[in-house]
Amino acid sequence: MTLIYIAAGEASGDILGARLMAALRARRPGLEFAGIGGERMAEAGLESLFPMRELSLMGLLEVIPNLRRLARRMDEAEADVLARRPAVLVTIDAPSFTLRLAARVRPKGIPVVHYVAPQVWAWRPGRVAEIAERVDRILALLPFEPPFFERAGIPVTFVGHPVLESGAAAGDAARFRAAHGLRPGERVVLVMPGSRRSEVRRLLAVFGAALRRAEAEVPGLRPVVALAGPVEAAVRAGSAGWPVPPIFARTAAEKHDAYAAAAVGLIKSGTSSLEVAVAGVPHVVGYKVNPVTAAIVRRLIQVPFVSLVNLLAERAVVPELLQQDCTPARLAAALVALLRDPGLVAAQREGFATVLARLRVPEGLPSEAAAVAVLRVLDAAGRD
Repeated sequence: MTLIYIAAGEASGDILGARLMAALRARRPGLEFAGIGGERMAEAGLESLFPMRELSLMGLLEVIPNLRRLARRMDEAEADVLARRPAVLVTIDAPSFTLRLAARVRPKGIPVVHYVAPQVWAWRPGRVAEIAERVDRILALLPFEPPFFERAGIPVTFVGHPVLESGAAAGDAARFRAAHGLRPGERVVLVMPGSRRSEVRRLLAVFGAALRRAEAEVPGLRPVVALAGPVEAAVRAGSAGWPVPPIFARTAAEKHDAYAAAAVGLIKSGTSSLEVAVAGVPHVVGYKVNPVTAAIVRRLIQVPFVSLVNLLAERAVVPELLQQDCTPARLAAALVALLRDPGLVAAQREGFATVLARLRVPEGLPSEAAAVAVLRVLDAAGRD
């Protein structure tokens, strides 16, 4: 049997890993899988080496207290990969962990495919040479990434963005409203505070205060909070004191129905913004990291926007309120503007259409394109 080892480090990577496993099995039914993943990869049949949530950290001050545990988990992952000798190691996003793992095992004859190009083009372009020594191929989600990495001699396949197969646009607003007894005048505000503990800790209270201010100006708002497994308990606890009790959406189907019902969204920066763009939800992006991390990133960042929607559109389609601008007053003002001005909503949706067109591959789904690329590396290595 041919073994593929897949290592993911956060909720979005867990989804990518599960879809990749399904697409690989569809092409090679005899494949076996091992690795590190979360709920979705477990549902696909993966027994994770250790709980993936232990890797869901972000920011220098969040990582430092956990360095010893992370080092121990790295040693465990390296030992497991080398003991199993997979035909290929697929590392998914979370580069601070996965690319270190790749650096340890690739010199010992394990081919490495890294899924989701590291965003070094945004703030650390000098690291691209280091990445070239750690991977055999990158699977890129964004159309402008291949030329950047190919200039450094790294083979790259643009596979399209997985948000296109998320089903985000397939929700049913009427079903959502009926299921939760929403009154005709109530307007849904979608809230997505992230899947990392550090994100929830920094954003949830700010988002809650912003909702309180917005509701004072536009009565009848009902928050709907999208939950991510690793931080579900923290999000439920952190939003328990909100004046208007939130509705929680946990499953993909619940979230997609919530997207369809949403009038506006208050969204953390990242893939979440793209996902709600697929569903046509006008939204405001907010984000905060530790001030020390922010100061370092400001000195290094090479791009004019943080939101992927804005980066791909090459203009400010959605408001970005970051760090000192990510305050309840400013977030609320941006939400109220969207709630009151249909022209702003129409402009955002026009921008979404442009962005999503740039994320598609000529044919097939992103997971299918990724599976084809992984199998090419596997076959080239002569391990099948």
